[in-house]
Amino acid sequence: MAGRINDDDVKAVRDAVPIDAVVSEYLQLRNAGGGNLKGLCPFHDEKSPSFQVSPSKGLFHCFGCQEGGDTIAFVMKIDHLSFSETVERLAAKAGITLRYEEGGYNPGHQRGERIRLVEAHQAAARYYIEQLGSPEAEIGRKFLAERGFDQAAAEHFGVGYSPAGWDYLTRFLRGKGFSDKELILSGLSQDGRRGPIDRFRGRLMWPIRDVGGEVVGFGARKLREDDNGPKYLNTPETPIYKKSQVLYGIDLAKKDIAKVSRAVVVEGYTDVMACHLAGVTTAIATCGTAFGGDHIKILRRLLMDNGSARVIFTFDGDAAGQKAALRAFEDDQKFAAETYIAIAPDGMDPCELRLAKGDQAVAELVEPRTPLFEFALRQIVKRYDLETPAGRAAALDEAAPIVARIKNVASQHEVAVQLAGMLGILDTQFVVKRVAQIARWARDRGGRGPAPAPAHHRQTGAPVQAPTGPAGPALNLRSPAHRTERELLKLALQRPELVSPAFDAYGIDEFTAPPYAAVRQCIQDAGGATGAPPDYLDAVREAAPNDTVRALVTELAVEAIFAKTVDEAYAGDQLVTVRLRAVDRRIRDVQGTLARLGGNGDPERLAAVQNELWVLTQYGQSLRNNGAAAL
Repeated sequence: MAGRINDDDVKAVRDAVPIDAVVSEYLQLRNAGGGNLKGLCPFHDEKSPSFQVSPSKGLFHCFGCQEGGDTIAFVMKIDHLSFSETVERLAAKAGITLRYEEGGYNPGHQRGERIRLVEAHQAAARYYIEQLGSPEAEIGRKFLAERGFDQAAAEHFGVGYSPAGWDYLTRFLRGKGFSDKELILSGLSQDGRRGPIDRFRGRLMWPIRDVGGEVVGFGARKLREDDNGPKYLNTPETPIYKKSQVLYGIDLAKKDIAKVSRAVVVEGYTDVMACHLAGVTTAIATCGTAFGGDHIKILRRLLMDNGSARVIFTFDGDAAGQKAALRAFEDDQKFAAETYIAIAPDGMDPCELRLAKGDQAVAELVEPRTPLFEFALRQIVKRYDLETPAGRAAALDEAAPIVARIKNVASQHEVAVQLAGMLGILDTQFVVKRVAQIARWARDRGGRGPAPAPAHHRQTGAPVQAPTGPAGPALNLRSPAHRTERELLKLALQRPELVSPAFDAYGIDEFTAPPYAAVRQCIQDAGGATGAPPDYLDAVREAAPNDTVRALVTELAVEAIFAKTVDEAYAGDQLVTVRLRAVDRRIRDVQGTLARLGGNGDPERLAAVQNELWVLTQYGQSLRNNGAAAL
């Protein structure tokens, strides 16, 4: 085996590859002052940039999630590579030949798995490009020409052709030193009766690259009638290809997306080609899957979530296209950018439109026209009978939450008035108030949907109300209740083993400060504190409904615990104090209920309330006498 990489070579790689150049391949960076650059962190979701890069120091640090390090650490983290794989990859970019302490110069079979799979795809891409010029590929060249793509266009996008034979590519890559195991793992080959055979045969091939420009998969288009496979066949899920995390054309579009703060999402490979050739160089497409959350994360890092950013979706005008548009709208609130939809009047896609009407028609198509929320509203309203009061009411119930999700509050009122007109409801103020009510409720809930139905406390029988989210009065750290709740949450985040399993039985309502209730909800949503896994804090931060709560989780996770000795006894004191206050609050509520019932209330109801008061009183006394043992 090759030994460890020579230390001088590692240093040479660090010095040769500027960290800002590497990071810029994955996200947009802007001036942060003091010679530093900033952007949206690629390692956690955030709406304002806390990720900073220092080119002079060759370091990065995120003040939100605390990830940091040098160029090698960044690439290791973002591409899930080992140290040696990362150094080898950066060395290849810099043209540095690596030496190994135990001899040998980077033998191919000893390189990391990811690098080997990427190299196999790059070799395959070159092979397919060469094959596009073969006599057999005439059908592929004709397909491209009929859609307005010449040889230069094919070369620009790396379009190729896979021969129709069983194992042409497999034998070619074997000759390049790749093993059968690597070919199967890469998805380029598949098991046959007598060994590996080519996965793609007799098809037009589009290389799919990641944000860094490396080929990680292929999209293959059927050309012949006797091909019984699907119209489009994509690379299967592999260690380097996850269809929900790649966007076709992102390597070509990323600089212009960052430059003009605009992205155009189309439906297919030829649509991306048509848009780019028509001057719309911000076009990208998904690869065999719907546009979703992971795709949004990629775009947000490039768009930087500034207020002028635009994302334009183009969909076919048919029912499937309309369904895709509504599906895209479901994730609309994850964008800070404004989202629009563009559908050609005659239902043509960008490739067809370019053929029929030229480049200018494509450029005009993707100019923002209809906000995505407006399109979604019209599709919803069309489904109801607006001639009846019941139909109008049902349409309002479904449409009002969409208007409430409009990010521009100033526009929200105006669209609510438009909705009233669309529905034929004369009382526009009724619709406006309904929308405002839903929007206010969503803000209070942190955008997490309806509050769950009341549960019951596991030990006291007290109803547990869901938290209202981080909204509410500022935390009063002089308040004994708030101080203890804060201390208990710090223990649950930093030393979960000291408060488990008792902590996980605590209701959300036992935390009186709404921000603390929200953090308690995050811990519950992340699976609880009992048996916390290594990525426990990451899971809790991921469960946060917004950046405000996520920041509080981080703050509590790093803030020092007040006690000099942090042990089970101290943790037990905090658990008991928080629980006792919750029990005392519930006792006061029950006493109030008894007072309202008086002596003339329903006997069964009166007995139940008296019994609850007795149980609570006994439980409270037990906590005072026995401490954590009574939990």
